[in-house]
Amino acid sequence: MLNEQSLEQLYAMKLTGMAEAFAEQLQQPDVSELSFEERFGLLVDRQWIWREDRRMKRLLKNAKLRVDACIEDIDYKAPRGIDKSVILRLASGDWIKQAQNVIIVGPTGVGKTYLACALANRACRSGLSSFYVRAPRLFHDVALARADGSYPKLMNKLAKTKVLVVDDLGLAPLNDPQRRDLLEIIEDRQALSSTIVTSQLPVENWHENIGDPTIADAILDRLVHNAHRINLKGTSMRKKRSGLNKKQTRGK
Repeated sequence: MLNEQSLEQLYAMKLTGMAEAFAEQLQQPDVSELSFEERFGLLVDRQWIWREDRRMKRLLKNAKLRVDACIEDIDYKAPRGIDKSVILRLASGDWIKQAQNVIIVGPTGVGKTYLACALANRACRSGLSSFYVRAPRLFHDVALARADGSYPKLMNKLAKTKVLVVDDLGLAPLNDPQRRDLLEIIEDRQALSSTIVTSQLPVENWHENIGDPTIADAILDRLVHNAHRINLKGTSMRKKRSGLNKKQTRGK
């Protein structure tokens, strides 16, 4: 009866991990051979693991990553210009601690989005907040937020996110509101958080794509100069997989 009451109290206090571990201990006769300190340590360890696992799942859910990508699953065999040593160095997370950025450029289909999401996924697994958004959707959401009065809330969310992924920047030239919004976002994050940007445009063409020379200079100064650059090349990975699937189908 006392054990059942203890379990109920643990659940009531939201110590789910500890409650589950305690219930398991009650079913294991050998546990009685352990000292109180050892049994208590096992309970605390389980609660810690449960809490961290729950936190990681929440961070991954809130990140809204476009693809379920992991650093461990990156394909280095395809000739895309990926330097494994660079990726492993980024996987350590030091660039996030130093509020540095990552810029990934290359033609469509070479894995820019996957790589960006893999880095954001690693950040989540390290307990840091991440958020993925395509550039066109970002500008749309900011414009909508300005119209419905939620602009301060959205900008605050973007500013506080530890790793922000802006995918497909430069698909079309920026108009005046868009380039000003981008500057505001980058300015709020400078020296505080990290931003990952992917683009089909080489960095040297960003100035022209942004448009206004003064705003372009301000954005590039804050975004590019403290960024790790990854230049991907090669043909579309999606095209290669599609061709492989067709060959497999014909072979059946």
